[in-house]
Amino acid sequence: MTKDKLPIVELQDITKTFPGVVANDQVDFQIYPGEVHALLGENGAGKTTLMNILYGLYPPDAGRILVHGKPVTIANPNDALALGIGMVHQHFMLVPPFTVAENIVLGYEPKKRGGFLDMDKAIRDVEELSTRYGFRVDPRAKVQDISVGMQQRVEILKALYRGAEVLILDEPTAVLTPQEVEELKEITDNLARQGTAIIFITHKLQEVMAMSQRITVIRRGRVVGTVPTASTNPVELARMMVGRDVVLTLDKEPGKPGPVILRMEDVWAEDDRRLPALKGVSLQVRAGEIIGIAGVDGNGQRELSEVLLGTRKVSRGIIYLKQQDMTNLNVRARKDAGLGHIPEDRQRLGMIMDFSLAENAILGKHHRAPFKKGVLQDVAEVKAYGEELLATYDVRAAGVEAVGRSLSGGNQQKVVVGRELDANPEVLIAAQPTRGLDVGAIEFVHGRLLDQRAMGKGILLISFELDELLSLSDRILVIYEGQIVAEVKPENVTEGQLGLLMTGGSLEGVQGL
Repeated sequence: MTKDKLPIVELQDITKTFPGVVANDQVDFQIYPGEVHALLGENGAGKTTLMNILYGLYPPDAGRILVHGKPVTIANPNDALALGIGMVHQHFMLVPPFTVAENIVLGYEPKKRGGFLDMDKAIRDVEELSTRYGFRVDPRAKVQDISVGMQQRVEILKALYRGAEVLILDEPTAVLTPQEVEELKEITDNLARQGTAIIFITHKLQEVMAMSQRITVIRRGRVVGTVPTASTNPVELARMMVGRDVVLTLDKEPGKPGPVILRMEDVWAEDDRRLPALKGVSLQVRAGEIIGIAGVDGNGQRELSEVLLGTRKVSRGIIYLKQQDMTNLNVRARKDAGLGHIPEDRQRLGMIMDFSLAENAILGKHHRAPFKKGVLQDVAEVKAYGEELLATYDVRAAGVEAVGRSLSGGNQQKVVVGRELDANPEVLIAAQPTRGLDVGAIEFVHGRLLDQRAMGKGILLISFELDELLSLSDRILVIYEGQIVAEVKPENVTEGQLGLLMTGGSLEGVQGL
């Protein structure tokens, strides 16, 4: 990248407001051909809104967009694609039963005479595109049968097939193993060498340092600064994002595990297709202990979380909370017995999106005093509790009357985490507790989890963030194809070794495992 070139995309004085919130406040942003440019910011800082404007999902209230130096209007994603701007969303938009080639050409299919799909040409086009950019994909494989990392490649190829010169990657490493993150870095480096501009949205500071050339930080809707990656560091970036010093390394006291308070014995469960998802899982969580569950997405973590919560039936086996058999208890009975749960999908399982934030804050305890008096809800008590929760967990919202869907994903997560921790459970099932959170909020949540541990509570931590598992856990269990295949101590294993175990490998000869 050389600055004597014209920016491929330039945003000038972009302003966007929603009711009660200024999401973008006169934001300037430029990206050049062949540049990997990271976009950082707290939850609700406005970075996703800015990229949604660039991709045509929102219109700006003020400001203008230039592509190759010329002002343009981007009213929808088709306009963005026509201008060479593609976006790979955090949650992939692929059709699982379709092949890789069918997904890539969908909507832009090569046709035979008579208007029929020319599948042979589609496969050749995908193979040619893969070769050009150094990707390794099988165009004939079905998307439902390939890894998450491979699905991400398909999404990137889909954008490139449509002529993207600018790629917006939204949290691209969220569900990748360390090996897949390295492969993604190779892909972005190769794309940049061939002139593609890449906007990299992430909250993982180490990956920003490894993958980008420049970094723009947004705080509360305004650009704090743009810095060359080579001249900054994670500590400075965290300070720019949050506006204060942030502790990036945990100071964890040695564990003092007590008696077993959660126990699973030979638990089997089926997935939604009636296929085995958990195959004889046995584990124990002690009081004052954090047990990490490591695994590639789709290896039984969701089903494990659901059988513990009570939303998925157990085919065989027993689950105990303390000395109580809760295998067949309903969700409310488990919560009343002292089980807390941070679900992996905050929108589908963690909140009711059209309820107010005050109402969401009391879910799970809405049927008890002080929130209910007789058959009526105490509106003033609910509102006061909601206001306190939002303030304690720094939830950025227009107020407690705002509905759940009006918040950014990270702020939705803060509501869910705050509600579950504030219930003071005996055992907490924490599935992806910091997904989508910025460094300041991650610091806060990690501190609260360690507080729970110090108070003698048991925590089962299910996370795709390997640094999080290694920092917080007292023991780590690796799940692969529905089975616990290894138990390791965090101090005796690296991220790379953990990633190898997660893909079915072994660590023969490694000491202390």
